[in-house]
Amino acid sequence: MHDSRFLSGIRKLRAGLLIAVAISMSACTALSVVTHSVSPDEASVPAGRYQLDPHHWSVSFDVAHLKYSRFVMRFDKTTAQLNWDAAGMDHSTATVDIDATSLDTNVPLLDKMVKGTDLLDVERFPTIHFVSTAFKRTADNKGELTGDLTIHGTTRPVTLAVTFNGHAPNPLTKQQTLGFAADGHFSRAQFGLSTWYPAVGDDLHVAIQAEFVANAPEAGSS
Repeated sequence: MHDSRFLSGIRKLRAGLLIAVAISMSACTALSVVTHSVSPDEASVPAGRYQLDPHHWSVSFDVAHLKYSRFVMRFDKTTAQLNWDAAGMDHSTATVDIDATSLDTNVPLLDKMVKGTDLLDVERFPTIHFVSTAFKRTADNKGELTGDLTIHGTTRPVTLAVTFNGHAPNPLTKQQTLGFAADGHFSRAQFGLSTWYPAVGDDLHVAIQAEFVANAPEAGSS
């Protein structure tokens, strides 16, 4: 009887300790999230290959609509790779692939029209591709990124204003993470997309928010 009570007490003590440890770990995680900060120092970023965080990004385009407003469209599927150089943004490169079939205007009929043969023709050209070619520093953590953009089978150079928001290990995943914002304008007619002009404007504005995470080490690598 005494042994049974003793063992029961041990089990309760063990359970209490496990709960206490769990609460402590949860509190530490919550604290690390609340107090999280990133470093704007590009030199702090480990050189290497980074990929777009599949859960934390946004690519949207907007265009003038009947001069009332700028109509916003987004894409729901994108992959990107960043090759970060120890010298920072000046010598780093990026490639981006946007799934044109994932266009979302929030209007199903309009989705079909924009994806159709009059504009994107996504059955023939399912991917929008961008590869960086040059970078010009404009300020600390800022610059102009030029690259070749391919839409609708046509490739033209475009320039984006890029801001490096900062770097730090993610407090939840522990992965090395980098944050960026980018913004730019280009003519849709240059890509053979002049349908509905001038009711729909020619100037396309693109806005990008992106987090990149370090690739997992390859098996066998040191």
